[in-house]
Amino acid sequence: MKAAQISKYSKELHANITEIPIPPILDTQVLIKVKAAAVNPLEILNITGSVKLIQNYSMPFTLGNELTGIIEKVGDNVQGFKVGDAVYTRLPIEHIGAFAEYVAVDATAIWFLPSHLDFVTGAAVPLTGLAAYQGLHKLNAKAGQTVFIAGGSGSFGQMAIPIAKSMGLNVIVSGNIAAKERTLAVGADRFIDYKTENYWEVLEPVDFVIDTLGASEFERELAIIKSDGRLLSLITGPNKNFAISQGLPKWKQFLFGLAGSKYDKKAKEKYIEYHFIFVRADGKQLEQVSKIVEKNQIIPAINPTKFQLEDINQALELVANGHPQGKVIIRFDE
Repeated sequence: MKAAQISKYSKELHANITEIPIPPILDTQVLIKVKAAAVNPLEILNITGSVKLIQNYSMPFTLGNELTGIIEKVGDNVQGFKVGDAVYTRLPIEHIGAFAEYVAVDATAIWFLPSHLDFVTGAAVPLTGLAAYQGLHKLNAKAGQTVFIAGGSGSFGQMAIPIAKSMGLNVIVSGNIAAKERTLAVGADRFIDYKTENYWEVLEPVDFVIDTLGASEFERELAIIKSDGRLLSLITGPNKNFAISQGLPKWKQFLFGLAGSKYDKKAKEKYIEYHFIFVRADGKQLEQVSKIVEKNQIIPAINPTKFQLEDINQALELVANGHPQGKVIIRFDE
């Protein structure tokens, strides 16, 4: 089968299309014939090795973190799934490889594709949907509290907003004015155009901030959080609490503790907790995300360019340096 692989970490965003065997499956796994796979900023981090302290891959390895497809084989110990089922998944961190014609994946990491989504739109859900679900539950958010999503008008916000609303939260979002109507339509209570308003000047203190913008916004985000509130980042960087929660070895806990100490210190000075999240595979949580997606009839925005596996490097370039108009998708069988 064809797969997009790298043979070493590199700052050059380049993958090679190679021929590799169709993977065998274990008793707990299913074999999925891939129909579509999303290209995310996480792919860039995987290529450059920026997250190798979290997960260091043996080379060569196949890129790609989320996909849709059809089950072709089922392991002897798998229950609840059968050959022919349309499914989707955020692949387990230690066994990614969505940019391939077939993938073997543990059945605990998959769920059924929502009925109103096709293979292309469905491929845009698992990673951001699980990130939103896991992040909001990490915050221990309660109904009636307020969360501000900095830079929340993109693909993450499409999932995070309805999930937050399902938990009874008030949701404020900053982002690109072009996405205002779409953002309000999925449930945001307030939208801030980042080009005309500074959120740190117009917002009253909120209970939580979810950061999708990175370290440059850290102090501004802290400034709008109530004492005893929480800041959760998808980008700024891990800290010791993250390393402990992931069960990483002591030496990595020490390194992450050093790297994240400046963020922890600034947060503690304002009596705020800082958290970092690296989204993990979880089929049961994906089931809950799917229920919210179906109830709200959410259809993620998809970038119009039709990429196939052979176009992987153009797709990576668009995600890294372009301005995609939605999730960038690799289509198979077209």
